[in-house]
Amino acid sequence: MSDAQPGLRSGATPLAVRMRPKSLDEVAGQRHLLTPGSPLVSLASDKTGERGSVSVILWGPPGTGKTTLAQAIAHSSGRRFVELSAVSAGVRDVRQVMEEARSSRDLYGLSTVLFLDEIHRFSKAQQDALLPGVENGVIILVAATTENPSFSVISPLLSRSLLLTLETLSDDDLAIVVDRAVVDPRGLADKFVLDGEARAAIIRLASGDARRALTALEAASVSAATTSAATASAATTTDEGTDTRPVITTEIVSLAVDRALLRYDRNGDEHYDVISAFIKSVRGSDVDASLHYLARMIEAGEDPRFICRRIIVLASEDIGMADPQSLVIAIAAADAVQYIGMPEGRIPLAQAVVHLATAPKSNAAYLALDAAIADVRAGKTGRVPKHLRDGHYPGAKRLGHGKGYKYPHDDALGVLAQQYPPNELKTVRYYEPTEHGHEREVSSRLAKLRRIIRGG
Repeated sequence: MSDAQPGLRSGATPLAVRMRPKSLDEVAGQRHLLTPGSPLVSLASDKTGERGSVSVILWGPPGTGKTTLAQAIAHSSGRRFVELSAVSAGVRDVRQVMEEARSSRDLYGLSTVLFLDEIHRFSKAQQDALLPGVENGVIILVAATTENPSFSVISPLLSRSLLLTLETLSDDDLAIVVDRAVVDPRGLADKFVLDGEARAAIIRLASGDARRALTALEAASVSAATTSAATASAATTTDEGTDTRPVITTEIVSLAVDRALLRYDRNGDEHYDVISAFIKSVRGSDVDASLHYLARMIEAGEDPRFICRRIIVLASEDIGMADPQSLVIAIAAADAVQYIGMPEGRIPLAQAVVHLATAPKSNAAYLALDAAIADVRAGKTGRVPKHLRDGHYPGAKRLGHGKGYKYPHDDALGVLAQQYPPNELKTVRYYEPTEHGHEREVSSRLAKLRRIIRGG
């Protein structure tokens, strides 16, 4: 370690890795998963394996502690820990881990925790290779994903695992992470002074991502150490008793990390406040305010993909069937931004925002689906009527499947009286269109359709 960069290890492991907690007690955030008796705590405290093995799928945004939790479980329980990434590993690697885990269990009575990062990148065949080991308890799988496991993980693996959702870290959680890294011997070892405003800037800049916070802190410490060394070499005398530790200031953080994003936060334009104001301005049909907040995000260096995602959601959530073309325009703008990049991408973005802000508004389709989902979650489902069931497989017709189904195209109107919902939901009405824009026409047509289909 050189004098020029105290607290840093030249060419060392990144600070985010060095500061990874060794036990669940050190984990910041995710308290809802770490209560006494919870599956993760039980898994970590079961040193004998007598309670059986429960595989876990951790789903959450980047930097929320998925790898940290997996390693803490393995270290706390004394189990053997193997880490694979679905980006680079294949079926051969999985089978090798299985064989070694079986040998470790049979010869030494030691169970194995396999941490598989980014499991959503594994194909169905690769995920199938995990099943025997999980089912027989040869391995305890702790898989991590940033994508919804319901769509990215095969059903047999989901049914044999606990699905645990991680939340974005709060500012208080990130403060714990940053403060610990400043003083901990594994981190900066209290050889730097972190200015209060710089600390707040790092936390805001991280946006709930602990890894990003520690990376920012590490980059700023390198700059602070270099600046301090240059200042010390130019100075002729040093007052006795003066704290000579390098100071990490807001200016150093802005230079070392990302000046644009930091300016976005430092001027009070909090990331979530600005996007919230943008969404509400479009929803409220104030085109000028919408363009103002779009400009602030663009000038601040906001990720244009993030802006595009919000515009696409807006088009369906707040405009919907009142102007179906809005979704097409939002997606076209997103494609255009990806194709031409910035700064030219601001032009299709502006066009899309103007269209959405001035379009008629309706959230009827969105509310209709939420109402339907609420019924499903409440158990209001019922069996699919027999005449709608699949009648193509062997034996289906014997069960009455498909019998009595009326083919709408055989009718002169293309629509006819027939029961489509389960018996329990025969009279339910989820979608109630407004009289705004195109939805006025939909409302009139829907009333006629319901009279024909339901007879009333």
